[in-house]
Amino acid sequence: MSQIDKKTIRNEFERHERDTGSSEVQIAVLTSEILMLTEHLKLNKKDHSSRYGLIRKVNTRRKLLDYLKRTNNDLYQKALIDHKLRR
Repeated sequence: MSQIDKKTIRNEFERHERDTGSSEVQIAVLTSEILMLTEHLKLNKKDHSSRYGLIRKVNTRRKLLDYLKRTNNDLYQKALIDHKLRR
C-alpha cells in the first residue's frame, strides 16, 4: 500500500503552525487513510486484517466527528463538506 503524505494534509487543515492533534487534522488524515484502505480492499478481498484496520479507522473518525459536533457545530459542518462525508 502506498504511503499518504500527512504533512500536506496537516498544512491544509491545521489551526496554527504546529497543529498536529486537532480534531480537524485527525479527521483529514483518517479520511485519506480510509480512502486508501478502501481501494486496497477492492483489489484484495481476502485481506481481513486490513479490513479490521479499516473498521477501526472508521469508528475513530466517527467518534472524532461526534466530538466535533458536540463542541463546535460550525467546524463539524465544515469538516463534512470538506471531506464529502454523509452524516
